[in-house]
Amino acid sequence: MWRAKVEPLSLVVLVQQLAALLRGGRGQSQLWEELWLVHGSGPGLEALPRTTAHLPTPGISVESVRVLASARAASTIGNSPAEAIRNSSAKVYPGRGSTERRIWMELAACLDVAQTSGCPLAELLTRFAAQLEAEEDSEAARQTALAGPKATVRLLSWLPVFGLVLGMALGVDPLGILLGNVFGVATLIIGLLLTVAGRVWSSRLVASAVGST
Repeated sequence: MWRAKVEPLSLVVLVQQLAALLRGGRGQSQLWEELWLVHGSGPGLEALPRTTAHLPTPGISVESVRVLASARAASTIGNSPAEAIRNSSAKVYPGRGSTERRIWMELAACLDVAQTSGCPLAELLTRFAAQLEAEEDSEAARQTALAGPKATVRLLSWLPVFGLVLGMALGVDPLGILLGNVFGVATLIIGLLLTVAGRVWSSRLVASAVGST
């Protein structure tokens, strides 16, 4: 029986767990095996091997579990987990705009850097996790700051409709006035065009603010 759908954990948690396991003295093969015991279950994963029981706690996304399975399988037979992560991520996340795909690719780069340079992987992953956490905090602050402008855009878009409804509630026939003569129709058309233009312009301003931040 599958557990109820929950929000997936951020990959920051997985990177932090990797760093903690390494600081605890886990080897590469044992490292990915223990991560699999924690995250290797979830809704929609019937096709993946299931060998242990798991606690009903929120886990990483289904796509990330599949990437994790590839890294685990590669480490088990002595292959490079970094290469397996890259290959699996390219298949699981077809679009390059995926945040999870970017994090997995950067994690693979960390593994490669530690292997080629000999620098402590635990320290490297700790700094990587701190960077990801800062990015998440920045994104949350950005979304909070943009909540007001987005709500204003929606409100202004509905104001003309509210005006018509209010006029009808007061006993006025705004639609009859607008549709009853040429000037009214022209006013209605111009108003609709200006409303659409204002909505598009406001949306682009918000999108521009998102991109610039």
